[in-house]
Amino acid sequence: MTDTVEAQASLEAILKDEIINMYQEVAENPEGEFHFYHGRPAAEMFGYRADWLGRAPAASVASFAGVGNPHERSEMQPGETVLDLGSGAGLDAIIASWAVGPSGKVIGIDLNPTMCLKAQAHAAQSGTTMECHEASMEDIPQPDASVDVIISNGVINLSFRKRKVVEEMFRVLEPGGRISITDIVSAKQLSQSIVNDPKLWAS
Repeated sequence: MTDTVEAQASLEAILKDEIINMYQEVAENPEGEFHFYHGRPAAEMFGYRADWLGRAPAASVASFAGVGNPHERSEMQPGETVLDLGSGAGLDAIIASWAVGPSGKVIGIDLNPTMCLKAQAHAAQSGTTMECHEASMEDIPQPDASVDVIISNGVINLSFRKRKVVEEMFRVLEPGGRISITDIVSAKQLSQSIVNDPKLWAS
């Protein structure tokens, strides 16, 4: 293993810890000060419907930390299987569960097993169910061609290996399936100091 590969692997491990810690802090202390939009004000800003936010468990709304609204173009239908990359406290998975109904299925993945438990608990409180697996986007624990819709909200930008994430998404997506993601994209090349800063990656 070259020095460059070793350095990237080390940075990825640090980044994983930063991501887990940051978003767990949002879930456990939603009233805290963060340098990104979160909670109900953020969800409202991104166009989440008032009836969704009123119906979902308050804790799932308070812990929302997305960057947009993947539901605007997802066109989920009853009976479909939805994969939520980076499910966090579960708000997007809950909304997806309402859309696909009891004949459908929602599967979440998250790096943090504590967040998976929170998401499943919040789903149960909302009268729905979801699966959640501790896993990375670069190695999705799903069979080939097994999901109809993939959603993600401000998560893919956290990966060092975005090409691998996209390859995995297309691997698990059924022919004719759909991807609806929101994310942060930089039009400029980031400086090395930003690239090498785990706290900035994790935000």
